[in-house]
Amino acid sequence: MSTHTDKEIYSSRALNAPVEMVYEAFANPLHLKTWWGPEGFTNTIHEFDLQPGGKWLLTMHGPEKGNYENASVFKTVVPHKLVAWTRLSQPLFDMEVAFEEINPSKTNITFRMIFNTVGECHKMKAFVVPKNEENFDRLERELRVMLEGKK
Repeated sequence: MSTHTDKEIYSSRALNAPVEMVYEAFANPLHLKTWWGPEGFTNTIHEFDLQPGGKWLLTMHGPEKGNYENASVFKTVVPHKLVAWTRLSQPLFDMEVAFEEINPSKTNITFRMIFNTVGECHKMKAFVVPKNEENFDRLERELRVMLEGKK
């Protein structure tokens, strides 16, 4: 990943799970739908073709009301390392999710959102940064369920 710029939102967290499991939580739509997005949201994944040029189409259902259609196209898929995509629906940005093994039972995950302009980035930053933390909280819960299933 490159140096951070004023057009980027960068969030990361160290997780207590092996890199293969963290990647599986993203790469498998059955897991992904349970943790993707902020607290209280649910997801309907319509298409998830995890390969360069493949589409990711989902509807995020808000906890109070509202359905939010999301469309993206994957650009890069390197299992256990990096998944990158371009959003085709508003707000527009490129997204990179990196997976880095810290040790055999600990992984760092990074979200890097890259906007076209500084203004677009700053408009989203105040909202996105805490929501990414909620997303990581939900991922940690899903990983605990996955780890329990392995016992």
